Amino acid sequence: MARPLTGEPLALDLVNTWWIDEGSPVDFFYEPDGVSRWLGEHGLSAPAAGAPGPGAAAVREPLTTARAALRAALDGDEQPLDEILAHGARRPLLRAGRATSEIVVDDPAWLPAWVAAADLVRLYEEHPERVRGCANPECVLWFYDISKNGRRRWCSMEGCGNRAKAARFQERHRR
Repeated sequence: MARPLTGEPLALDLVNTWWIDEGSPVDFFYEPDGVSRWLGEHGLSAPAAGAPGPGAAAVREPLTTARAALRAALDGDEQPLDEILAHGARRPLLRAGRATSEIVVDDPAWLPAWVAAADLVRLYEEHPERVRGCANPECVLWFYDISKNGRRRWCSMEGCGNRAKAARFQERHRR
């Protein structure tokens, strides 16, 4: 299944793995190989079943929990996101005279979820005003506005933007 609005920063891409299609909710993580494909798109991994560490199935629940926490944070409730972030930390290190860091989590299954949650914090550190939900009230997608003037309103002009323009046009001509 093709996901809408791919290519967003990690945190928002995780949020957008759940969307509404023709009035029905779609959860990409319950598609065949949805979790594995999403992890692969972002250079994250879950070892195969039987290998050391969590498999894709073990990562699904932390990811869906993190997705809900990210949505809550985007709507102003930060507590669930803080609970996700409590599963790990970034440890600064010095290697061969170079500053680096490593992520330490209490359970390997939480690593992708923690990385996505930390990414939302990074976005808010850089430009919180550019993290936006689509202006279409029926759309649940979020994006990071990289437009030059910072005035993007729609998840996509081809979808929600065109629908809004068409609705305004019809309303003007109905009067």
